Amino acid sequence: MATTKSISLYLLLLVMHDISSSLEAAPEKPHIFMLLVDDWGWANVGYHRAVQTKEVVTPNFDRLCKAGVELDQHYVHNVCSPTRSSLLSGRLPIHVNIDNGEATMHNASDPNGYQGIPPGMTVIAEKLKKAGYATHQVGKWDAGFGTIEQTPRGRGFDSSFGYFHHANDFYTETANSCANYGPVTDLWDYDHPAKGENGTVYEEQMFAEHVRQVIEAHDASTPLFLYYAPHIVHAPLQVPSEYEKKFGFIDDETRRIYHAMVNYLDDVVGNVTNLLEQKGMWNNTLMVVSADNGGPEYPGGGANNYPLRGGKASNWQGGVRVNAFVSGGFLPAAVRGTKVDGYVAICDWYATFCSLAGVDSADSKASAAHLPPVDGMNMWPFISGQTKESPRTEIPIGSNGLNHSHGVEALVSGDYKLLYGKIGQAGWTGPQYPNETNPKGGIPEVALCWSGCLFNIKEDPEERNDLASSMPDKVKEMMEKLAVYEKGAFLPYRGKNDPAACDAALHKYGGFWGPWLD
Repeated sequence: MATTKSISLYLLLLVMHDISSSLEAAPEKPHIFMLLVDDWGWANVGYHRAVQTKEVVTPNFDRLCKAGVELDQHYVHNVCSPTRSSLLSGRLPIHVNIDNGEATMHNASDPNGYQGIPPGMTVIAEKLKKAGYATHQVGKWDAGFGTIEQTPRGRGFDSSFGYFHHANDFYTETANSCANYGPVTDLWDYDHPAKGENGTVYEEQMFAEHVRQVIEAHDASTPLFLYYAPHIVHAPLQVPSEYEKKFGFIDDETRRIYHAMVNYLDDVVGNVTNLLEQKGMWNNTLMVVSADNGGPEYPGGGANNYPLRGGKASNWQGGVRVNAFVSGGFLPAAVRGTKVDGYVAICDWYATFCSLAGVDSADSKASAAHLPPVDGMNMWPFISGQTKESPRTEIPIGSNGLNHSHGVEALVSGDYKLLYGKIGQAGWTGPQYPNETNPKGGIPEVALCWSGCLFNIKEDPEERNDLASSMPDKVKEMMEKLAVYEKGAFLPYRGKNDPAACDAALHKYGGFWGPWLD
């Protein structure tokens, strides 16, 4: 017969086994691969084409989306810097930055008087670094670089390689000019100008090589946060000739080069995900893919958001509802190959990544500086299938640049979307755009929504039927909400281009842009 002592020992061993088993079963912190594609049109990816076309060649994006979860209602700002500021800070653009001004702007009388993210806000890499992540950034920054603290180095990244402005040349890496000098090179390697690398190869090839180096050098036992923000498909439209030749059957030059650039990036993405698989990291990787805004349909843009209305720099769906999906082996098998239509805002990845890393998303540093708190919501229960509904039901959207007296000019709430003010690019394209009837691109129509334009975006995703006159009570309700968001918008005066930036570029950095206020 077992003694009381032996029974107690058995129970103790059983409890210890259960604890050990639960610890072994606890999920690891995932590797996070965040890919933010620049100026990527809704119709410029294969999985958004009901009828496949030889113009859109994106087998890797299509494969990854099919093996992941397509995010059908993923929202961003309508231009570059505000979206990047939102992603990195966890704030809605209206609470961090809706000003897509020049990267060298500065207002010395305001501690928030810089382009991009205010110095007092905590960026996602800082959070993940505290959780034990290795953090790396490659590509476009466009979130402020006045001081070292505003560069990736000062924002929690262990390494970075890329450029600071909205865009630079794909072959010379020059961006903007200084008086009596000309174009200045914009290519930075963590804490110094990337001298010797500029002007060597196609810039996206350079970025792809740095991504490869990061992954190959990484110890897979340490969680990785890799933020890759390609220059593609932002202007200038430039691509290696062998890629342009693949699309030689397209007569329109801008459309031809644009499709070739997308195809180039698709190859890069395929190589990166293959490398993650070879390193044994893919099964524990969460890959998040999003465009930073809709594709540019204005002259010279080359993109197409068909069948959505409008494009980059407008608040129509073609400007703010973008290509997005999650993929990777960290996704539960049960949700792979699905599509969800709950709302997700670009700022929500901040809270989602913090939750997966086991850190609090609250920003005490910003609170001490009296700055807006984090808006992001944890989307992991929704994306992973634990819940059926997105926690986000409303998304206020910032200015489209035509109405300078307002910070908030659109609101998605429930099934409806309200737009306010003067809104450009109010037309629609066709499956092939730009084309021979509009060779330079550009949708000149302007809609006047000073009393509010209202659309049911679930039933009418192309925004063709304005319901404002038939639903005045709904317009009134949403205009009142819009006014509340307007009162809470974060709109510091960020200043003008600071001549000290050129002085540092020419005399401190030898013709390269870099931090100028340290």
